[in-house]
Amino acid sequence: MLIPARFHGPPTSGNGGWSAGAFAVASGAGTDGRAFQVTLRVPPPLETPLTVADGKVLDPSGTLVAEVEPDADAGPGVPLADPADAGPFPGHIEHPFPTCYVCGPDNPDGLRIFPGPLSDGRLAAAWEVPGDVTVQTMWAALDCPGGWSALQSGRVYLLGRIAVAVGALPAPGDRCVVVGAPVSTEGRKAVVDSAVYSQDGTPLARARATWVALNR
Repeated sequence: MLIPARFHGPPTSGNGGWSAGAFAVASGAGTDGRAFQVTLRVPPPLETPLTVADGKVLDPSGTLVAEVEPDADAGPGVPLADPADAGPFPGHIEHPFPTCYVCGPDNPDGLRIFPGPLSDGRLAAAWEVPGDVTVQTMWAALDCPGGWSALQSGRVYLLGRIAVAVGALPAPGDRCVVVGAPVSTEGRKAVVDSAVYSQDGTPLARARATWVALNR
């Protein structure tokens, strides 16, 4: 398998959520509600043949890119919120990766999920589902809205680990709601939760992720 360049986060590596979703799908993840956890060991390379076997993702040189574990804890999710109650997306003012596939304001072909802060510390965003929605898309949608609860601190974080349970895919063109919330912060690590809801409020997927701050 490989990660197409359009699914980047930072310009030279894969979006953490989409990449982790691709590794999980290659390991058996689907829409049955079973949670898989992916730990990223190095930034996922773009347009590079990767081997997924026995819970390990390797690049052509044998470097361990990621590890995949089934039957993981994807957290309790985050309660549904109304995006109309959220403030402006912080990334419109300052964004570490403005062309990110999920939340980059400078990426017209991305998911364009722009979570804004709520008064209780959560974030919420409306999301128009693309025509080519897949399980990987759901992993991506869960990624950045959780991460922005850490990024609001002003530090630059990258996804280190994410566990996701997908129960169903929304229909193309549906207008879903994505919510994220901080759970804990210790040192360079921030734990966050996120969830995707259908346009009628049905929970579709949830995640728990650990983000790691860069040394700067």
